[in-house]
Amino acid sequence: MPRYVLLVEYDGTPFVGWQRQANGLSVQQVLEEAITAMTGEQARVQGAGRTDTGVHARGQVAHVDLERDWPSHKLRAGLNFHLKAHAVVIRAAARVAADFHARFSAIRRHYLYRILNRPAPPALEKNRVWHVPQPLDAGIMHEAAQVLVGRHDFTTFRAAQCQAASPVKTLEAISVEQQGEEVHISVSARSFLHNQVRSIAGSLKLVGLGRWTAGDLRAALKARDRAACGPVAPPQGLYLMQVDYPLNPFDASQAPALPGQQADSASPVEPRADS
Repeated sequence: MPRYVLLVEYDGTPFVGWQRQANGLSVQQVLEEAITAMTGEQARVQGAGRTDTGVHARGQVAHVDLERDWPSHKLRAGLNFHLKAHAVVIRAAARVAADFHARFSAIRRHYLYRILNRPAPPALEKNRVWHVPQPLDAGIMHEAAQVLVGRHDFTTFRAAQCQAASPVKTLEAISVEQQGEEVHISVSARSFLHNQVRSIAGSLKLVGLGRWTAGDLRAALKARDRAACGPVAPPQGLYLMQVDYPLNPFDASQAPALPGQQADSASPVEPRADS
């Protein structure tokens, strides 16, 4: 069966998260329903990351096996037609090798956390940023955040219900930048623990407010104790921005030779830069 990879963008506000659940509508569910409506097939969509309720994505990646060959541009257009009722868009589609897996083939994930840092609350960006009215020092936040880079036991920044086999992860990069009225926290790693990015963002807020120092952040990390974490930032500010693979599946020049359809030439190629 031909395997296709999808580059998915969505507003997580109306969804219970990526994963299918009995308690509400998920992104995975509406994608699978769109596939059925377009192709008549009951196909399972596998995603690169299981974003939580209210978390957004600009560059979620998923794969699906279909019975027939579809030109990439027709698959993208057809799915977008059947997704019109939802805040979900297929940005690109491509045919990939049978051994490609959206989750297990990924080598890096990039997330962005957006903080609106002004006295007035958001109107146009409601449900898309975390509003922090008190002034934050992004420079101090960036300097303190560097203590988290590297391979560590991130138990402090891990949700109690996290199902990962180990709390040890390697945080490859983290940056904090002032972007107009917003403070952006960007993080990159092969994989993340449940609520790790939001936990880090909440603790960095304390640094930006002057309530914590870099030493306090380091002590929280070394404590390996969830109680040492700062308040967990809300989900609406978090975005899965990009997923990296050894070869970009949306770049036709990097795609392996396959029978049938190659990557859509109109598909965007994501630059190497975070969720």
